[in-house]
Amino acid sequence: MKKGLLFAVVAVGILISETPADQAWSILTTALGDQNVDRRASAVRALGLIVNNERARQLAENSLGDPVAEVRAAAAESLGKMKAKASAPKLAERMTSDNDTAVVFAAGAALYALDDPRGYAFYYAVVTGQRKSGESLLDSQIKMLHDQKAMEKEGLQGALGFVPFGNVGYGVVKRVTRDDASQVRAGALQKLARDPDPRTAEALKWAAADTKWIVRAAAITAIAERGDPKLLSAVTPLLADENDCVRFTAAAATLRLSK
Repeated sequence: MKKGLLFAVVAVGILISETPADQAWSILTTALGDQNVDRRASAVRALGLIVNNERARQLAENSLGDPVAEVRAAAAESLGKMKAKASAPKLAERMTSDNDTAVVFAAGAALYALDDPRGYAFYYAVVTGQRKSGESLLDSQIKMLHDQKAMEKEGLQGALGFVPFGNVGYGVVKRVTRDDASQVRAGALQKLARDPDPRTAEALKWAAADTKWIVRAAAITAIAERGDPKLLSAVTPLLADENDCVRFTAAAATLRLSK
């Protein structure tokens, strides 16, 4: 058999022996190493569909170190979706050290999805501006939380947005609130509904008196979902709130907590 023909036969044999799973991994790993940012981000985001798989987890975790923030954020999102608890330390590192707001929020959301206490701590900081320990945030973190453009970006992406009108779209909420930073804070409050920490209960009470109506509505909703009758005292004054949404939400929360 001629050498060229032999190589062709071997190549065909390799292709035939390659399973669909082999092809799938090849597609993803090739894309993860692509110079095109969109391809890398899309590939690592797709990894979130693969649960209970160490190879997928490791690939996503490796992408947390990508030089492009979009890819790092996608990696954090995927790790949260695949419930990769083993990656929690790396996610926490991204949350506290990354200089991109989208990455920090994605890492915090992933830790929350993993039921990691550091996820609750992150949203607590978004709402109150300080850590649960009482320590002030780092200057860089404070700057991030007060970066209006960055906060608007988070609100527009809808990842944290609190929508107090059932299934009404975000566009309606944006026209009503005109305040994306408050939208993000309201979304963070929703994440705190299940946090058992007593300091979070105090933060919810404090937020129920916020000057922004959407924050008050979110705080009341979180209090209702928390189901703690001891927080009813923060809700009842809002039965006279001038904003319809806040007043109606307070009424429903009062009934739920009064059972």
